[in-house]
Amino acid sequence: MSSYTYRWFKIKVKTLTREIIALADGLGLNAVPEYRTPDGTRIDIAVLNGERKLLAIELEASFKWFPQRLLYDVVKAHRANFPELWVVSNFNSKPGWILSYAAETGITLRILKEKEVLEKLRARLARL
Repeated sequence: MSSYTYRWFKIKVKTLTREIIALADGLGLNAVPEYRTPDGTRIDIAVLNGERKLLAIELEASFKWFPQRLLYDVVKAHRANFPELWVVSNFNSKPGWILSYAAETGITLRILKEKEVLEKLRARLARL
């Protein structure tokens, strides 16, 4: 894979994290980067309304081992009692059975591209 193609898949993690935090703050919510779960794992960004867990967001900047990483993200969100998980990845993924597994655990899973996440997040959080 050429470096040009590779750059297309990369996510601007720090910039996107700052933008998500600012968006949540503007809506009266709290977005916590590197949220530490009770079992010691971390979720890239946790969106909370007071103590209520609303949304776990994972930023997957790498396409290596994507299905395994996606499964791990679902397990982390489930164990931390988040009802919803968004995975941001510019990689064209095929989650297959992991979508069904997420539903079985009660997690609503969405896989979004970096360019669409802020608009979708604004719409999702405004409905709360």
